[in-house]
Amino acid sequence: MNQQSKPDAPQSITVTRAELPAYCPTESMGLWNSHPRVYIPLDESPQASCPYCGTRFELVEEGQ
Repeated sequence: MNQQSKPDAPQSITVTRAELPAYCPTESMGLWNSHPRVYIPLDESPQASCPYCGTRFELVEEGQ
């Protein structure tokens, strides 16, 4: 999972099909920032957000 963040903006994470299922919080998020693990549904739409923290997940093709 490729994580890109900007100050004061929700985090954005790109995910490939090989990395599915996507979930939040990711392993690289600090424990202080944790919430219950939720799986992010990317099967019907290539973009979805975590209902707890707003982190955006985007499904991309390999190599992008």
